[in-house]
Amino acid sequence: MAIDTTTAPSPQAAPPAPQPHGPKLSTRDKLVLFVLCAAQFMVALDFSVLNVALPVLGPDLGMSHSALQWAVTAFALPSGGFLLLFGRTGDLFGRRKLFLAGLALFGLASLLATFAWDPASFLAGRALQGVGAAAIVPTGMSLLTTTFPEGPARDRALGISGTLLSLGFTVGMVLGGVLTDTLGWRSTMGLLTLFALIVLPLAPGLLPESRTPDRPRLDIPGAVTVTGGLLSLIYALSTAAERGFGGTDVIVTLIAGVLLLAVFGYVESRAESPLVSLPMLRRRTVAWGNLGGLVTFSMMSTVVFVLTLYFQEVLHLSAFETGLIFGVQGVLSVVAGVYAPRIIGRFGARRTLVGSLAGQGVLVAALLGIGGGGWSVWLATAAVSVASMFHLGAIVSYGVTVTSGVPDAEQGLATGLVTSTQQVGLTVGIPVLGVLATTVPDLLTGTRTVLAIDAAVVLATAALVSLGLRRKASHA
Repeated sequence: MAIDTTTAPSPQAAPPAPQPHGPKLSTRDKLVLFVLCAAQFMVALDFSVLNVALPVLGPDLGMSHSALQWAVTAFALPSGGFLLLFGRTGDLFGRRKLFLAGLALFGLASLLATFAWDPASFLAGRALQGVGAAAIVPTGMSLLTTTFPEGPARDRALGISGTLLSLGFTVGMVLGGVLTDTLGWRSTMGLLTLFALIVLPLAPGLLPESRTPDRPRLDIPGAVTVTGGLLSLIYALSTAAERGFGGTDVIVTLIAGVLLLAVFGYVESRAESPLVSLPMLRRRTVAWGNLGGLVTFSMMSTVVFVLTLYFQEVLHLSAFETGLIFGVQGVLSVVAGVYAPRIIGRFGARRTLVGSLAGQGVLVAALLGIGGGGWSVWLATAAVSVASMFHLGAIVSYGVTVTSGVPDAEQGLATGLVTSTQQVGLTVGIPVLGVLATTVPDLLTGTRTVLAIDAAVVLATAALVSLGLRRKASHA
């Protein structure tokens, strides 16, 4: 992604001075950051905390094995499909207002899922959680970027937010198993209710309201087409992860999603007050940064998926032992999150993004050395943990790249694109690549094939992003 030089100077043209100890935040700033990051962590936790509980949840609620995918899909559909719409709605009508509404809905939906009495009530709770998450994520990100000014303070805030986003996904995998074994699957949903109850009372007194100064009309045709397109696309990819791409519903919704997004582009080019500003999408920082974000999320989620299968089915580790390995990954992600803003301050967001993608690709390539012996546990643990540090660097630097130089009036749109990229990335990687590991008779061979493709995609993207952003910097 590149910054439009008509609105702001390129952040790479004059990188800020190094901040050896990071910018100091006031007590109020720290509380605001706590509220926003706790909400983001809660949503990230929801992506993974339930996965380990599915085999227990199904029999308890009377859900068939084939229906279990809807426990995940019911959340993924609205949480990804409504992101752009809610991001822009927050811009126009109040980000704080929509953030609080999303928190309240998420908490109530989690309570419904906790006490669900049949599949319908549980899936309704999951779907409403997704709607709440779609309101929380873009408005929370835009509140963060409008509260903390561009520069070291925002870089640090985005670093903490990105760390907790990555950590929430990893912690959810470990915590889901522990809670399910000790307290039952309902405790995973109860934990989310508790998070909402902690964050919601603090938010109104801390978060400032922010919206665009004018009040243009909401682009209804754009909202309908982009939401329908994202819903169709996420449904197709989520369903393909379970049943493959051959199903009629997958093919139909995949085509519908592509067509609706194409219509969305046409509508936006002619709308008086577009939902998505096409000049925004033409910014190189937005285009190339989001490409880097999409790849780092999709490819790392694929690595976690195939290694989970590899650890348990090839090396015969227990679910708890597998969770410990990913716990190491989570700890190193926290370390990376602490230092990522300092690295960005020293080298600039472009170089950090490119270097992080390259590092992630190289470490994933190192995983090709795994085999069936016990020593592979150490190789895999070291490689995936260090790869996660580069992954976290890519998360933080692509968020900084996309939002730098964007006017406050369009921060909801920019952060909506960032969070849509995250959601689509988390959704697309496993069905597109991960299923290859399970379709090959030899799981070890399938795992290596997926890892080789994964590494090649990340390294190629690093080269493309470097060229795309360097071209902009040369014209700055």
